[in-house]
Amino acid sequence: MRYRVNRPALAGLALTTDTSILTAHSNDFGFETVFSRQIEALAQPGDVALGISTSGTSPNILAALKAANERGCVTIAFTGEKESECSNLAKLSFKAPSSITACVQECHLLIGHLLCDVVEKAYAA
Repeated sequence: MRYRVNRPALAGLALTTDTSILTAHSNDFGFETVFSRQIEALAQPGDVALGISTSGTSPNILAALKAANERGCVTIAFTGEKESECSNLAKLSFKAPSSITACVQECHLLIGHLLCDVVEKAYAA
């Protein structure tokens, strides 16, 4: 995959795309641990875990950030403007300057693209 420039591939995984674990784990154990369980299995020290929660209070994102911190990951939270448990748990946080969900999500998209650009430039050189 690439953002804008052809470069060597970087590993990345969206924990929301595995329908088997999303349904099986959630049915058997609940949705609160669906992401933290995947982090337990896959995350290594130094990996980056990005949690996105408009409210900053989503239990499944909180559990995932805690699990990622326990594994020595770099944790990043994208939240709304209010100080929250997610923004406090993450090593880095971006608090979109709004409490309107749509505006917060628009800011997250912009910051996500800027982050991709910075990472790509660092690895394409």
